[in-house]
Amino acid sequence: MQNPLKKIKKPWPTKKAMEQIYDQNLWGTNNTKFYSGFGSHHPAIVNPYVEVVEQFLTSFDEKITVLDVGCGDFNIGSQLVNFTKKYIAVDIVEDLIHHNKEIFKAENLEFQCLDIAVDNLPQADCIIIRQVLQHLSNEEVQNVVQKLSNFKYVILTEHIPKGNFIPNKDIISGQGIRLKKQSGLDILKAPFNLKIQEEKELCSYSLNNDLEIIKTMLYKVD
Repeated sequence: MQNPLKKIKKPWPTKKAMEQIYDQNLWGTNNTKFYSGFGSHHPAIVNPYVEVVEQFLTSFDEKITVLDVGCGDFNIGSQLVNFTKKYIAVDIVEDLIHHNKEIFKAENLEFQCLDIAVDNLPQADCIIIRQVLQHLSNEEVQNVVQKLSNFKYVILTEHIPKGNFIPNKDIISGQGIRLKKQSGLDILKAPFNLKIQEEKELCSYSLNNDLEIIKTMLYKVD
């Protein structure tokens, strides 16, 4: 008889989709095996982001612990490790995590291969989610949002339409993002309704003739 308490993983296509993206260089290439795309490498996007996150991380009297989910090729995370007590970097692609372990080494750095919608997340003071949720179905996003109350701070980056839009239209994981439906994620609104104490926009970058933005928010969670 099957144990009713046994955790059953949903057959979401996210893992295979992300593996295919890296295997086929669907986000481009910089002549390396793994490349996380324009948004993780263009200086106009990356440099302001690293600067504001660094300012946040160094604003504490003592260094804090950080969980970076969907860490990708770690071009960005590698610039933040030194400002933390401990930095845990997570991605769903196992070969990518093995690659990162070989390239990036620090005493306070740890890599783990996890599916953030299914697996338990390591403890940390702050969770960084940079252009990750936008690739996931609403059900997966909801599973992640339910875990955010375990963190004091959330730094969330999303690629969204500029101006007014209908948020949180559902998608199939791994098949583009909500821009194709003139939508984008807002985890403060239905069906996610994350409860927070404070919010602050850290930075934004306009693109596609100023019709879209990559926006980074800092949330202090209840």
